Amino acid sequence: MPTHPSPGRDYINTQPLSKAFIVHHALIFSQENKDKNDEAAEYSSHFVTNNEAGGYGLGLPFLPACLPSAPSRARHFPRAGRSAASRRGSAAALRWRPRGSGSSSGGGSGRRGGCAAPNRRRAPVPWGRAAAGGWPEAATAEGAVTAQRGAPPRGPRPAPPGMWRWVRQQLGFDPPHQSDTRTIYIANRFPQHGHYVPQKFADNRIISSKYTVWNFVPKNLFEQFRRVANFYFLIIFLVQLMIDTPTSPITSGLPLFFVITVTAIKQGYEDWLRHKADNEVNGAPVYVVRSGGLVKTRSKNIRVGDIVRVAKDETFPVDLVLLSSDRVDGSCHVTTASLDGETNLKTHVAVPETAVLQSVANLDKLVAVIECHQPEADLYRFVGRITISQQIEEIVRPLGPESLLLRGARLKNTKEIFGVAVYTGMETKMALNYKSKSQKRSAVEKSMNSFLIIYLIILLFEAILSTILKYAWQAEEKWDEPWYNGKTEHERNSSKILRFISDFLAFLVLYNFIIPISLYVTVEMQKFLGSFFIGWDLDLYHEETNQRAQVNTSDLNEELGQVEYVFTDKTGTLTENEMQFRECSINGIKYQEVNGKLTPEGFSEDSPDGNMHSLMKEEELFLKAVCLCHTVQINADQTDGADGPWHANGIASPLEYYASSPDEKALVEAASRVGVVFTGTSGDSMEVKSLGKPERYKLLHVLEFDPNRRRMSVIVESPSGEKLLFTKGAESSILPRSKSGEIDKTRVHVDEFALKGLRTLCVAYRRFTPEEYQEICKRLHEARTALQQREERLADVFNFIERDLELLGATGVEDKLQEKVQETIEALRLAGIKVWVLTGDKHETAVSVSLSCGHFHRTMNILELVQHKSDSTCAEQLRQLAKRIKEDHVIQHGLVVDGTSLSLALREHEKLFMEVCKNCSAVLCCRMAPLQKAKVVRLLKTSPEKPITLAIGDGANDVSMIQEAHVGIGIMGKEGRQAVRNSDYAIARFKFLSKLLFVHGHFYYIRIATLVQYFFYKNVCFITPQFLYQFFCLFSQQTLYDSVYLTLYNICFTSLPVLIYSLFEQHVHPHVLQSKPVLYRDISKNAHLGYKPFLYWTILGFFHAFIFFYGSYLLMGEDTSLLGNGQMFGNWTFGTLVFTVMVITVTMKMALETHFWTWINHFVTWGSIVFYFIFSLFYGGIIWPFLHTQDMYFVFVQLLSSGSAWFAIILIVVACLFLDVVKKVLYRHLQPTSTEKAQLTETSSGINCLDSMCCFSDGETACTSVRRMLERLMGRCSPTRVNRCGISLNSLCCRRFSYKLEPDEPAAIDV
Repeated sequence: MPTHPSPGRDYINTQPLSKAFIVHHALIFSQENKDKNDEAAEYSSHFVTNNEAGGYGLGLPFLPACLPSAPSRARHFPRAGRSAASRRGSAAALRWRPRGSGSSSGGGSGRRGGCAAPNRRRAPVPWGRAAAGGWPEAATAEGAVTAQRGAPPRGPRPAPPGMWRWVRQQLGFDPPHQSDTRTIYIANRFPQHGHYVPQKFADNRIISSKYTVWNFVPKNLFEQFRRVANFYFLIIFLVQLMIDTPTSPITSGLPLFFVITVTAIKQGYEDWLRHKADNEVNGAPVYVVRSGGLVKTRSKNIRVGDIVRVAKDETFPVDLVLLSSDRVDGSCHVTTASLDGETNLKTHVAVPETAVLQSVANLDKLVAVIECHQPEADLYRFVGRITISQQIEEIVRPLGPESLLLRGARLKNTKEIFGVAVYTGMETKMALNYKSKSQKRSAVEKSMNSFLIIYLIILLFEAILSTILKYAWQAEEKWDEPWYNGKTEHERNSSKILRFISDFLAFLVLYNFIIPISLYVTVEMQKFLGSFFIGWDLDLYHEETNQRAQVNTSDLNEELGQVEYVFTDKTGTLTENEMQFRECSINGIKYQEVNGKLTPEGFSEDSPDGNMHSLMKEEELFLKAVCLCHTVQINADQTDGADGPWHANGIASPLEYYASSPDEKALVEAASRVGVVFTGTSGDSMEVKSLGKPERYKLLHVLEFDPNRRRMSVIVESPSGEKLLFTKGAESSILPRSKSGEIDKTRVHVDEFALKGLRTLCVAYRRFTPEEYQEICKRLHEARTALQQREERLADVFNFIERDLELLGATGVEDKLQEKVQETIEALRLAGIKVWVLTGDKHETAVSVSLSCGHFHRTMNILELVQHKSDSTCAEQLRQLAKRIKEDHVIQHGLVVDGTSLSLALREHEKLFMEVCKNCSAVLCCRMAPLQKAKVVRLLKTSPEKPITLAIGDGANDVSMIQEAHVGIGIMGKEGRQAVRNSDYAIARFKFLSKLLFVHGHFYYIRIATLVQYFFYKNVCFITPQFLYQFFCLFSQQTLYDSVYLTLYNICFTSLPVLIYSLFEQHVHPHVLQSKPVLYRDISKNAHLGYKPFLYWTILGFFHAFIFFYGSYLLMGEDTSLLGNGQMFGNWTFGTLVFTVMVITVTMKMALETHFWTWINHFVTWGSIVFYFIFSLFYGGIIWPFLHTQDMYFVFVQLLSSGSAWFAIILIVVACLFLDVVKKVLYRHLQPTSTEKAQLTETSSGINCLDSMCCFSDGETACTSVRRMLERLMGRCSPTRVNRCGISLNSLCCRRFSYKLEPDEPAAIDV
């Protein structure tokens, strides 16, 4: 028989109707039915015996997904449905279970039906020829059949790939073929015989870094030479090496090498920090079962198949299939807040055969195999099965999401669990929800590249024009070959085309400094050094958690000043993850909790502490309803003592509750504080202590919550035998179904609670007569056992039960917001930033929090796009919303959309959806999967307007959108550090976002915008005289400046003033920026780095260059007596005069742009001018033996000895800057911007010193060394000497802020 090789798995002998064939087609049907939203998606336990396939019995114990109906089965599998006799030989009959009849999702026991009992079969060869990459039983059975027939074992047929394919695989461009499933041998007990080919699985390392030791150099060089200037200077350097040019190759090569090296060191350091963070996670200690014992190892050493032990409150280090827990039933509770944002507890269960293995010794004896799908990003989907070998039989159990413990989730309310690793490292669901890391580039850098291209065009124009004019000038013979500069024979016979190209390249090299290569290294230094100020800022330090702001990527500092959209998570980002009971309404009376007692509104509690507060009948019934109608659980470690959980003073001891809903937990805790304590469940009974008296209620039925009914109910039997229904839910679902009680008063109270931003629930009950209860039981049983339309029949029965209610009251619970969240969101709105909330929470919860945090206003018209199942209904709703928005021009709109509707909207109606969103003031997206969050961010980011986006979140479920947005910010929350590690910036609280954007973002953008344009300006000033000089030297490519001046102009003479400006400039005081968010609009949409400001700086540079050159020429060019000693005024003296005027003018221009003067600004500004003079005197005043030629010898000394030269320098500098001063004065008085008005306000307020710029509490080691360095460098702030002082050490690295409140009354304020 032929064999069919399959890479990565065993090779299976195929026969007619082989199991491999059946399994293959079953998987196909699984995929087809998975995509259909109908009732055909059935999961079953299936056993097929084919006695006709060559006469050999083949048992197929489990098909992991739904098969089609019987006729369809016969059509697709003709042999599988041949005769009833052949099927009756199976050990277990084929059973089809309707959807929802079991407790499985994808073959497990969850939301979809599953098998009620395991399949068992005898295995003649327990581990046969298992397929490592497929379903092993198929291979096992085939191997068994082959052995029975005596056929020789068949091995894999070698089929090595071609060399090119192998190379592509090694480089990662063409990954090898991978099967759809993976086989995991628990405890890595691989089969000892047969042709077993092991699969390769990823290790358990998490990688968030960009580089490795091996790829750092090539990858970093590639990224750097993507920059126009770097690539350009590399070409220029190569040209200088190949041809004879006017300047040395060192003039281009040395700056290029310096820029590349500094940038590589900076980016390497930042990536080293990422490696360091990864190593902390990968090196975390874990315990695995190996060699019969519990072994402590590192997280990165976990392998697929290892049995891992996780203790209470620990985070799962890998994706685990639960094997057992400390509980008999094998259940455990986890919280997935760091993954999907939901703080509720989720229950996971192990299969019964492994749940009893609670010791290491028993687990070490376990012989089992898990087959499951390959890793996928869907957090809520897992399809697999486990085959357990017990003596002579194998038991097959389905596995679903309820058996999978995800990496990043945290174990709660369970002492310890054991699980087997199925997905590791970057193949875990958490890691697959990370967006692949890419190099983020700021809008400023993109503008720089655009400007560089424009300057490159200017350069090419000048070089071509100079070359053409040279040949036009040389058309006359006397200029083509003057008597003093004759041509060689080789030059006369050379090609004119080659000479033209050579001259063009020579002019290109001569003018190449118009492209500022040092711009990049200055920008890199500014970003790197400037980022430290964020970490040092005391206002961004959270004292409670001892956390300061963190910068992971300094390349995006200026992007903080350009944000137009903020995408924020809800849980843990806007809220504290804590619910607090605030108010309630009982029988039409509002109550508040005061000192552990319910007190009617307007009454004070005067009862002595020793007396137990008595409850009225209505109050007690209301609290009992709250304590019974829930899904709350109690910590298993807590047991009642002698007095139970009740103290003598009438206050309940703090039981540790866990709940699927944070609202339920807050309500049960509040009830326990006021005297009605839920003490746990025992079997089917719920125990309650009312004012110390224990009561036991039998739980009869639970009517589960669903989003359509928006309520849940329980039917209990009271100690007196009375049957009661307790119901709680949204007011819209409870009040209309109530027939008695204070309905009108309660409705008013609910509206009042909602206006306060509280989450509201209404509570009601109903008493059943014995006859009514019997009727209810009958209807419930019929609906729950129905095979067709079960959901609809259950909904009808629930509606029948939950009617004629008696209203008890309502509750108001506050989802505790983080401090100053409402103020921060309002400030963002004033700054022109739109805020979108993207959360995985329920619709009602998300809307309630949006209202309480100010994201939605009470006066806002809330539009909804939720619960749509088809494209047509979604499109129709979108069109209605768009029409409604157009008709209501004045009203502000808010949009609510859920994940399902969003998927439909983005499928074919993306443009319409974006139109609706952009016309809404606020957008709320709920029930969002992690990758959906990233998709929404990408949608806005790539829209035609190309807005700058910022994403902020605290959990692993936010990592994708954090990496997708232009700027990603992680919140240092309670649930892991995944968001922080993958973010660009990390802060401790959402409120810090306003200071980060309005102050730091504003400063960084203004600084770098001025820096970039100033660099282009000073290089135009630098090279334009060189171009003009060619008209006076017959375009002979003679340089105007000495080569040393060419090299040092950007590196030494003019670099420090602009660098210090870009680090310390504060054109408006930080307090003014933070208190007036509207100033943020002045810099939005790249206002200071657009084409108008760029054109102004460029024209200004050309204007100043013309004044430098022609001013020097007119004043000194024709006069030979200015030196006073009869010597002629030569070309080097003229060039040095132009260069001197230029250095002074561009430095003074930087001084005019500076608003915030410190003594360090004075030092570098005036020091740069002084340094130039001193350097020129030494360079030209001494004969240096290592220089081959010294054209500048004594030139500078002679120039300075002329009084006329000094007069020319002063006159030209004043002429250049005078127009700038006039322009600034006129614009500030005639067309002042909001920022300039704020500067005037600030001047009149008398603020003198900077507030907190960089530090945190006294004694912090991180600040000590910086303080010593800055103290030596900067000294103390002296308001008496400088009107707007720079940075005082009291404000820079200590905990005191100084303000001048009155002219002669300074005040110090401690924080």
